[in-house]
Amino acid sequence: MTEVVQEFSIKDLEHFTGIKAHTIRAWEQRYGLLNPRRTSTNIRFYTSEDLKHLLNVSLLNQNGHKISHIASMGKTEINTAIRSLGTATTSEEHWLGMLKISMLNFDEQLFRSVSKTFEDQSGFSDLLLRLYLPFMGQIGMLWLTSAICPAHEHFVSNLIRQRLFRAVDELPPVDVGYDDDVFALFLPEREIHDISLLMVHYLLRKAGYRSIFLGQSVPLEDLAQMAPQFPDLKCVAYCTTFPAENGVKDYLRRVLREAAGTGLSFHFAGRVFAGAESPDDRIILHGDGQSLIGALLST
Repeated sequence: MTEVVQEFSIKDLEHFTGIKAHTIRAWEQRYGLLNPRRTSTNIRFYTSEDLKHLLNVSLLNQNGHKISHIASMGKTEINTAIRSLGTATTSEEHWLGMLKISMLNFDEQLFRSVSKTFEDQSGFSDLLLRLYLPFMGQIGMLWLTSAICPAHEHFVSNLIRQRLFRAVDELPPVDVGYDDDVFALFLPEREIHDISLLMVHYLLRKAGYRSIFLGQSVPLEDLAQMAPQFPDLKCVAYCTTFPAENGVKDYLRRVLREAAGTGLSFHFAGRVFAGAESPDDRIILHGDGQSLIGALLST
């Protein structure tokens, strides 16, 4: 079987590491940090090992190591330095970088260690809002552009999913006499990426709200059938791959048709909705998870 070698452009490296392309080129020329393959037109392409190396370099550089010294370090020395980084840092970029390294290396121990340290310092809700939500947003973009393979996304998603289910299960049930807002959390048909929605579910439950998690690929007519039991039901979706950017208007019009004659209202979040306009005041659009959470918890 022929081995498939994953390659990245310099723009992929910039998006993944946060290091500007001109800086990457300067480090290559001055320190020989990377040795990319070049096409006949001199376009650089990098391997997954180059990406891991650059991410490690970025983390060490952010934490006070001079680039000239890092360039002289061997792979083992760099890995040791990464694992010995202080845990007192408050930089989200540091923690996000560590999660990316754990993902690229399929390193469950490192992922759990970073998560536990951050949670011990800041609490589980902050772990979700300040680390996991931005992380999954970045991973979603990288997955869509094929900068990472699906196995990477599945690996970290399942680790986060396991922790979220346990956290939700540990919360007390909603009181019998509950009479506040009710939320139905769903993903549209053909949408299967539910991690961000699970985070929203936990945060709503943690705040004391009744949140009904419906999960993946829910037909709109199913939501309409819930309306008689929950007249003012707030329906919430966090979309990654569906609808496509050019299909947002049509999808939102279909939402309004299905919800006609009901008291249903909708919150849609995800990158695809960042520049879209809502066709009706019953539909509120959010470009990211932080905006969605802020709106829901202020209701």
